[in-house]
Amino acid sequence: MIQVTPKAIQKIKEAFAKHGVTGGGLRLGVQGGGCSGLSYLFRLETKERPSDQVYEFDGVRIFVDPKSLLYLEGMTLDYQESLLHSGFAFENPNAKKSCGCGSSFSA
Repeated sequence: MIQVTPKAIQKIKEAFAKHGVTGGGLRLGVQGGGCSGLSYLFRLETKERPSDQVYEFDGVRIFVDPKSLLYLEGMTLDYQESLLHSGFAFENPNAKKSCGCGSSFSA
């Protein structure tokens, strides 16, 4: 299972509104690359794929492909704000090591 915090849900809804996305969802995934070996994929999509696991949080749909789910199971997507940085944060229990910016990891 993947969790999404209320703050992240609100920011995702704002992104949908800004980009005119209706009826779609947010794709979360993992791809090769980044400083630690794997990087997070994060994009708006108009519809899910047939093999996707679909989660719904307060009207926000999250699409995850089966291979990415192996690396993202148990993850929490959050949105954090500070004086120096604002953005989505991945709290992933499967990550053994993460890069400084938090956008890549190794499993």
